[in-house]
Amino acid sequence: MKLTSRTSRSALAAAAVSLSLAMFATACGGDDGSDKAGTATKPVTLTYWGWSLGAQQVADEFNKTHKDIKVKFSAITGGPDGYAKITNAIKAGNAPDVVGIEYPQLPEFASQGMLEDISSEVGDTVKAKFSQSIQDRVTLGGKTWAVPYDATPNLLYYRKDIFKKAGVAVPTTWDEYKAAAKKIKKANKNVRIGDWANDDPALLPALAWQAGAKWYGTEGNAWKVGINDAASKKVADYWQGLVDDDLVATAGFTSPEFTKARNDGTVASYIGASWSAGGQMTAFPKQSGKWGIAPLPNWGTAATGMYGGTSYAVPKGTKHVEAAAEFAAWAATTPAAVKARLSKLEAPSSALPANAELREVAAGVFDDQGYFGGDDVYKIAGAAANTIVPDWTWGPVQTATNTAITDASSKGTVADGLKAGQSAAEKAIKDRGLNLAQ
Repeated sequence: MKLTSRTSRSALAAAAVSLSLAMFATACGGDDGSDKAGTATKPVTLTYWGWSLGAQQVADEFNKTHKDIKVKFSAITGGPDGYAKITNAIKAGNAPDVVGIEYPQLPEFASQGMLEDISSEVGDTVKAKFSQSIQDRVTLGGKTWAVPYDATPNLLYYRKDIFKKAGVAVPTTWDEYKAAAKKIKKANKNVRIGDWANDDPALLPALAWQAGAKWYGTEGNAWKVGINDAASKKVADYWQGLVDDDLVATAGFTSPEFTKARNDGTVASYIGASWSAGGQMTAFPKQSGKWGIAPLPNWGTAATGMYGGTSYAVPKGTKHVEAAAEFAAWAATTPAAVKARLSKLEAPSSALPANAELREVAAGVFDDQGYFGGDDVYKIAGAAANTIVPDWTWGPVQTATNTAITDASSKGTVADGLKAGQSAAEKAIKDRGLNLAQ
């Protein structure tokens, strides 16, 4: 897999999928009729909904430096409940002016006509400030639907002391990871190298992405679903094998059991992203110096998918499109916004800005106080961001897909989850009135 050789193919694939999304958005009411001619003049007060650490601080900092636009932040729950709240507000005609939306969910909102096209306001900024792999997360149908905030390449968080005691080097490939898993279990029958959590809908697609999977694409003006493709099956079989051989734990990622396992040292590593560093420090302050950070093991060539990631979007129906887009761009591209988001928090935040120009700023704010033994999360994650595999596209029905995968894999195998996700995605696309490739 040579990432540099695929750049032109990536652009063509993204353009094809983007065109398809644009047609679907128009069919669902998401055309360019955002009534921008009626955009209210300044001064205005914007409402901003989000759940990320530092969101309130970003709004406060913006208000200090802007006279004609003021931002009122309201915290909402992340995940499905938060998205349901946003969806209901848009449908009811009382949506906020700016919302946080994760990359996997953005096409779903755009294709249903729930977002404003902010190409004329921030399109040039997005093109100038972000890499192509990040632009592709928010640019659909040749239109810009949001401003990206963070990049989330996968990383491996591991217990240096446990690895050393077992005589295990940090694995760089998945073959090495399996071999290390066997050595760690042999050294201590109660310890497992890692955990496979069926309750985490972001993990499987991230690993499939790394392996070269293509969960969504287009044929003409129809969606093509490949959730059960060969690359994804390889990932599913690999992790199911680790589970069947009792080489990894199976506690849910959000479960008390997983927290206890990390606290007790019976799970020696886990897969995360840059944002995991701050959470690790907060959850387990007494383990300072025991943990390290490394690039995620790969299949033979340096590569990674993305584990979540958020953007600033403008919901359909706002009367303040221009002002909302101005705030979104400021929040994602200025040093002051990054400093506000990452500092003055009760818990440290270590999100990696998608804008590479701001990573040094973020690194200057985040102080791990030696927690990771000298491993620099921003340096490691920044390098990993350069290996994000191109050609990945999120589809318009990811919520239904996630639910089906989680339910089926929890009751059966990881491969069962892929099959269920494939069927659920195809059905949801048809139910929404979109074309499905045969």
